[in-house]
Amino acid sequence: MATVVLVIHLFIALALVGVILIQRSEGGGLGIGGGTFGGLTSGRGAANLLTRTTAILAASFIGTSLILAILAGNATRAPIVLDRPATTTAPVTPPQQDTPGTPSAPVAQ
Repeated sequence: MATVVLVIHLFIALALVGVILIQRSEGGGLGIGGGTFGGLTSGRGAANLLTRTTAILAASFIGTSLILAILAGNATRAPIVLDRPATTTAPVTPPQQDTPGTPSAPVAQ
């Protein structure tokens, strides 16, 4: 399951990078303007399409990121002491035996 979601996540990431690079630069920070689609759509229609595509891909990317985080958290969860059932058995003590240091009753021969 996690592998399938990871592959989908990688495809979404690549598509998101591609869509962002296609968009026209509005700020002109580097002086590099974005290209057009060459008559496929108008400038405004292309901007709306790319904006919607970016928003959908971004939401999908966040969604798959959350799913992967949940799957990873459940897969590597180590059992903790509080999850174990409580045991109420007393430790077993060995029967009392005479030790060499204790006096014993005299035995008649």
